[in-house]
Amino acid sequence: MSFIQRDLPYGFDDLAPHLDRSVLEIHFTKHHAGYVSKLNAALENTELINKDLTSLVSDLSVVPEAKRAAVKKLAGQHYNHQLYWESLSPRGGGEPTGSLAEAIIRDFGSYDAFRTSFNAAAATQFGSGWAWLSNNNGKLEVSSTGNEDTPLMTGAKPILTLDVWEHAYYLQYQNRRPAFIDAFWNVVDWDAANTRFNS
Repeated sequence: MSFIQRDLPYGFDDLAPHLDRSVLEIHFTKHHAGYVSKLNAALENTELINKDLTSLVSDLSVVPEAKRAAVKKLAGQHYNHQLYWESLSPRGGGEPTGSLAEAIIRDFGSYDAFRTSFNAAAATQFGSGWAWLSNNNGKLEVSSTGNEDTPLMTGAKPILTLDVWEHAYYLQYQNRRPAFIDAFWNVVDWDAANTRFNS
């Protein structure tokens, strides 16, 4: 057994013009694939190679101290990227519906207030990192994390994420991170987010 990189649920051209092949293909086949390959190498010949990815990222204390920093980086990046791909859809965009929409209004006051907060988290994350919508003990919250960190590591349940590492957007948007953030809302997969919220 080993950790696997699930296939994208869409083609490299399917999110254009909002996210085009230039950013998706290299991001998926080089950056994400590299993290998975290195994670498998780091855990080769250990029982942790069979561990569930979410469980591993949620409790890194099970990793021997000599390997913990490397596994944190690689497993965190694998988990974050997997969730990111599953936060996007060619049929995405619009606004959330159902119980997730109700929870967003309950916890942020309105969808627009949530989106403003999420945009700010994505735009102001210094350097490489992620913006998140998470369920923290029954309350939705927006946050940002640096590098490979994820809300899982502090006990929250991620619902949605946006990758704001430069490799996620630079080939298409150059240094215009706010334009990339705006594009995200045209392909965000609210159906998948609703499923994660309700699971």
